[in-house]
Amino acid sequence: MHMQDDPSQARSAEPVPMISMRAVDKHFGSLHVLKDINLDVERGQVVVVLGPSGSGKSTLCRTINRLEPIDSGTIAIDGEELPTEGRKLAQLRSDVGMVFQSFNLFAHKTIVENVTLAPMKVRKQSKEEAHAAAMTLLERVGIASQADKYPAQLSGGQQQRVAIARSLAMNPKVMLFDEPTSALDPEMINEVLAVMTSLAEDGMTMLVVTHEMGFARRASHRVVFMADGAIVEDAPPEQFFANPRSDRARDFLGKILDH
Repeated sequence: MHMQDDPSQARSAEPVPMISMRAVDKHFGSLHVLKDINLDVERGQVVVVLGPSGSGKSTLCRTINRLEPIDSGTIAIDGEELPTEGRKLAQLRSDVGMVFQSFNLFAHKTIVENVTLAPMKVRKQSKEEAHAAAMTLLERVGIASQADKYPAQLSGGQQQRVAIARSLAMNPKVMLFDEPTSALDPEMINEVLAVMTSLAEDGMTMLVVTHEMGFARRASHRVVFMADGAIVEDAPPEQFFANPRSDRARDFLGKILDH
């Protein structure tokens, strides 16, 4: 009995991070956009990435599922290093949901078709199974009544909630959000943040690039602050907002929180 207990104890002592970035560097031409990034996101953790425009936040987010290739370093999802291309990459990518600033929905497909497409194609779900799951997810994000409409018939906030449901339909291990509310009108921002907050409460591993300080304070376990392509601070939200350690973060918060 004791022998069997050992390996699991060893494992539980060292859980594998859901996202692990080691010494990641990236250039766009002569611009050094990511500088020696080391970041772990544990399973079930919500990490919010903050920073001024041009600090590398979106690029960081996009390297995690290889939408942006990196120059050096390693990125692993749930212990599996991301390959550069091929079927294995497609498989790992399907474990990583991504929600962008733009909703990227298929205009000629209904809402429910947008959500069922990938599960049928990639996960090989039957139409019935995919449809039932899609309706549950649309219910969850509060727009089941819109299932048969087309994206153009929905508000921006509704479209972004469809985009979240579409990502969730793949049953991802981790969700990446790249400024998901920055294209929305103020009254629509909260409906999207409410869905994201409920995901966080359900234990979804999330990396969120955002300017929404209230969400960062309320829903995150950690705030990662970036400036000039580097991680300057990594702290719990209460510590970051009350007592940022770096001048860059103090300056950033002063500008944002004064308005």
